[in-house]
Amino acid sequence: MSSDEALVSCTDAALTFGRGTQAVVAVHGAGLDIRAGDRLAVIGPSGSGKSSLLHLIAGLEQPTHGTVTRAASLGPYDIGLVFQGDSLIPALNVAENTALPLVLAGHPEDAAQQTALAALALVDASDLADRLPEEISGGQAQRVAAARVLAQAPRLILADEPTGRLDHATGARVLDALLTAAGHAGAALIITTHDPAVAARLTARRTMRDGRLLAPEEVS
Repeated sequence: MSSDEALVSCTDAALTFGRGTQAVVAVHGAGLDIRAGDRLAVIGPSGSGKSSLLHLIAGLEQPTHGTVTRAASLGPYDIGLVFQGDSLIPALNVAENTALPLVLAGHPEDAAQQTALAALALVDASDLADRLPEEISGGQAQRVAAARVLAQAPRLILADEPTGRLDHATGARVLDALLTAAGHAGAALIITTHDPAVAARLTARRTMRDGRLLAPEEVS
């Protein structure tokens, strides 16, 4: 795969929930190419369609119009997701949750555990390794979700408001870790946010408004 080839291409991609008078259009005809090394902030208020766009890119939803095409070389473990809400498995402790994508991908458990612990250290969560999800706060769970993606070392990282539930200092550390991990892996990084300070840390910005992805705006 050449460096100029898109990992994911959205062409007039739309997502509608429901039918008839009950239909809700979450994404209107979005056009977007994502390439290795991209650092993109998708900004907009709650309800603007940011999360739905990420779901389309990740393959969690299929477009109801248009297309979302992924490079043939992009495997299922090449996409790392940091989404809002609880995403940890209750029966596994924090370290086991963080190592899970590696174990599922066939890595030896010992090696997966060591990689997971290193990722937890990057987001200041080493002290949480032995705790169960019910024993940590929502903000701590968000840091663990970020660490799980860092351990995975994917080629495309999709993060939905990854700092939204964190204080400023912790949010900055999580953002640092995501940027560092993307840099080491040569991965593309897409972050949705309503925070201009977060958007300013990335090199490109697209705004969503009422489900529409507006024209590109480069960040100086």
